[in-house]
Amino acid sequence: MVPPSRELSAAILAGGAARRLGGVRKALLTLDGVPIVERQLAELRTLADPIFIVAPDPGPFGYLGLRVVPDRIPGCGALGGVYTAIVESPCDRVLVVACDMPFLDAEFLEYLANHHGGDIVIPRSRRGLEPLCAIYTRRCAEPIRARLERGALEASVLPAAVAVEEIGPESLAAYDPDGLLFANVNTPHDYDRARERVDTLGKTARDRIMDARRFGHS
Repeated sequence: MVPPSRELSAAILAGGAARRLGGVRKALLTLDGVPIVERQLAELRTLADPIFIVAPDPGPFGYLGLRVVPDRIPGCGALGGVYTAIVESPCDRVLVVACDMPFLDAEFLEYLANHHGGDIVIPRSRRGLEPLCAIYTRRCAEPIRARLERGALEASVLPAAVAVEEIGPESLAAYDPDGLLFANVNTPHDYDRARERVDTLGKTARDRIMDARRFGHS
């Protein structure tokens, strides 16, 4: 893995209402005893520095020791979170991930980070673009803000006037043999499936998390 550098930050978007899960904080749902957000941090810390969280309430995340920032433009959903991540990042490039994706993989994220062909580097899985596991540069901030001000809030519709590099399904296949890379937890059924699958994946983020806790690096 490449060492973390100031060339790439990472932002975890944790501001959703999670209505289909009864309003629980999805980032703190546990798989194999580990909150999703800690699973993500174990992957992100191999390549991004700093890492911060976009959320309206810093309290639940205080134990992580990370900076927590509120949305710059409240009420704009995931796209508003992407905008906040871009403008709050100290780096030109920021890797944005949703807080409910428990199967992020450091090797894939490094592969994504090593692409510099666009102001947005974004996977296109078989279900479509994945804007909540993508890299954005500062050039995206103003076009996204313009969309927010128009009320055009679809995160999967990319802003105009920026260069886009897509990572297609063929390239993704090597990093996603189980089809879980972009799986998210939006419903109780999603959560049940994630808990079933986490035990089948061999060495997981849990091992790295427990090592970090053991040696005082968590």
